[in-house]
Amino acid sequence: MDSLGLMDNLELKRYLVYLHLMNCAKSQPDMAMMAVNTFVKDCEDPNPLIRALAVRTMGCIRVDKITEYLCEPLRKCLKDEDPYVRKTAAVCVAKLHDINAQLVEDQGFLDTLKDLISDSNPMVVANAAAALSEIAESHPSSNLLDLNPQSINKLLTALNECTEWGQIFILDCLANYTPKDDREAQSICERVTPRLSHANSAVVLSAVKVLMKFMEMLSKDLDYYGTLLKKLAPPLVTLLSAEPELQYVALRNINLIVQKRPEILKHEMKVFFVKYNDPIYVKLEKLDIMIRLASQANIAQVLAELKEYATEVDVDFVRKAVRAIGRCAIKVEQSAERCVSTLLDLIQTKVNYVVQEAIVVIKDIFRKYPNKYESVIATLCENLDSLDEPEARAAMIWIVGEYAERIDNADELLESFLEGFHDESTQVQLQLLTAIVKLFLKKPTETQELVQQVLSLATQDSDNPDLRDRGYIYWRLLSTDPVAAKEVVLAEKPLISEETDLIEPTLLDELICYIGTLASVYHKPPSAFVEGGRGVVHKSLPPRTASNESTESPETAPAGAPPGEQPDVIPAQGDLLGDLLNLDLGPPVSGPPLATSSVQMGAVDLLGGGLDSLIGGTNFVAPTTAAAPANLGAPIGSGLSDLFDLTSGVGTLSGSYVAPKAVWLPAMKAKGLEISGTFTRQVASISMDLQLTNKALQVMTDFAIQFNRNSFGLAPAAPLQVHAPLSPNQTVEISLPLSTVGSVMKMEPLNNLQVAVKNNIDVFYFRTLYPLHILFVEDGKMGES
Repeated sequence: MDSLGLMDNLELKRYLVYLHLMNCAKSQPDMAMMAVNTFVKDCEDPNPLIRALAVRTMGCIRVDKITEYLCEPLRKCLKDEDPYVRKTAAVCVAKLHDINAQLVEDQGFLDTLKDLISDSNPMVVANAAAALSEIAESHPSSNLLDLNPQSINKLLTALNECTEWGQIFILDCLANYTPKDDREAQSICERVTPRLSHANSAVVLSAVKVLMKFMEMLSKDLDYYGTLLKKLAPPLVTLLSAEPELQYVALRNINLIVQKRPEILKHEMKVFFVKYNDPIYVKLEKLDIMIRLASQANIAQVLAELKEYATEVDVDFVRKAVRAIGRCAIKVEQSAERCVSTLLDLIQTKVNYVVQEAIVVIKDIFRKYPNKYESVIATLCENLDSLDEPEARAAMIWIVGEYAERIDNADELLESFLEGFHDESTQVQLQLLTAIVKLFLKKPTETQELVQQVLSLATQDSDNPDLRDRGYIYWRLLSTDPVAAKEVVLAEKPLISEETDLIEPTLLDELICYIGTLASVYHKPPSAFVEGGRGVVHKSLPPRTASNESTESPETAPAGAPPGEQPDVIPAQGDLLGDLLNLDLGPPVSGPPLATSSVQMGAVDLLGGGLDSLIGGTNFVAPTTAAAPANLGAPIGSGLSDLFDLTSGVGTLSGSYVAPKAVWLPAMKAKGLEISGTFTRQVASISMDLQLTNKALQVMTDFAIQFNRNSFGLAPAAPLQVHAPLSPNQTVEISLPLSTVGSVMKMEPLNNLQVAVKNNIDVFYFRTLYPLHILFVEDGKMGES
């Protein structure tokens, strides 16, 4: 305090004292109480800076006893004639709400805060929007931020005049708004677009977030849509000229944008080429984006760069570059031969880690293009002795086992691995066991002793349960039914896809809504890393317009899906943290189902009553099928008289339009189980017609199905009956009766259905859209009135 005596500036002294009070208030709340009268007095000071300082300090002192003294000064400051005081008071409301929410509501501060959205000063508007957004996020059900076209117009007007941080607050607020139609969405985009040229990267990313969200509502046929795509590219490219740390944040966001709309940056490949002085974390991120943007048009350029990267000194980066070449071969079929040639050149360098990575990716290329590039096997076998990494050894063993009939000394090669069987990693042991069994099935007379040796090592001399179980299965298959063993072990394998590392579509849509935040850097929803979940709101993109859906490019639609109906796949447990960490695993709740108007994505219970009902527990009761109408045999009428039920007969149709089956769950997403299906309505009964195909190498049993709560209460009316085990490459068709007596919850879109399917391998999730006509009754009667 002696140092303060040396200062003549009274305001600075006061500021330092207030700062000291804020720091000491938590440990000495009684001392802070003694300063309340000074705060109240300073809120009446003629100097607006003093008034603002007083109300800000009172808001920062988190002591419950002070809050009641803060109300009157805060009310005055919210209506102060000076905008600096008003904007400070707006933020203070959010701080007070965090301490005592009920007090803020009782005192009417929230209504005053809403009025400040219409304030004449842009900074007051920005702070009011920020305060309301923060309060709304901590209380999602409160609907505080009730945005409408009028309030949006006021926010857009203030956007041009406030500071850069004020602009970020307003843009984040706009991102939470859903326009009523595509014209309003276009109008907002036009007024937000100038923010893309702002010097602050946070403002740019916030503007990109708004535009990416509202583009969902714009038709691709519009000229403005193409113009907007062109305007989005330059600001994103400019972000890559900043410091490495900012570059990394920008690249993580660009990675999401490229997965959602690759056309934005398809002509900007060169900006993602790695520079010699880039840090490793920037290099790896650029590499990932290069692969996502790779196409037939630029693949030659990309491969030349990747080959150059493979000669760098950074081992991790070189490994990634070699893998990238393999991914390019799998993604762009026309480039596969050139990629294989490049990989062979790299193998000839004899650099150990390069050779090993090249062998791993060539194995994937063989999986993608069977019987096409097997001529390179001889070159691979020459490098057998240099392989010391488990993944590379396992890949080479797989290649030898898979193409044993083309390798003259395949038995000798595999036998060389067998010598140190117990010293190998589990990955190599499992692959070696399978490869030798394949070899035996292809050359039984020459390798009988070898297969007996490996089966003995796997079953009798191993402590690993996975290896032992696989050994016993092979042993029993070979001893009881060699023909079945051949069908199982040598079954045709599904082709692999490059896009296995893409973020799941539902999660990607949510992350697009978080561009410019920590979630977009982690590539995880906030619920996955924010402790406690308080303040976490699950967001999603607005529904696409009909015209936009009809113009989706063929690449974005899954194979077999009809136009306009593109089911999103919800993959296995590891991918959708928000949904699956919140599954209700308790017993089914008794009593009638409660209808709710909205639900957070993270709280969706895809298993409804819990795992018990899915696996056929004692608490599961299948709902009964709706009874068919009594007048089933009535003649089919015609004309308007039947429409109004003026004839004695009732017009009852025997069925309705049935859409062709679409792939709802691809085998790549469900460990080999492919589910196709459609919905039908026949004679007043709704059915889900399913086609289950086993594309895995193991038998599938114990099937069960369950629906999440949905808009019309659709639920299975009987268990999923698969009467015999589903063998590899076998397909079975099932008609599952449905009822409308399940739990009801409004979905977005209305006909969205989330499904969980279980078998002996895992539980898999997908969602699809059911046609609304299956819910319509057949007679279609209308009263005369």
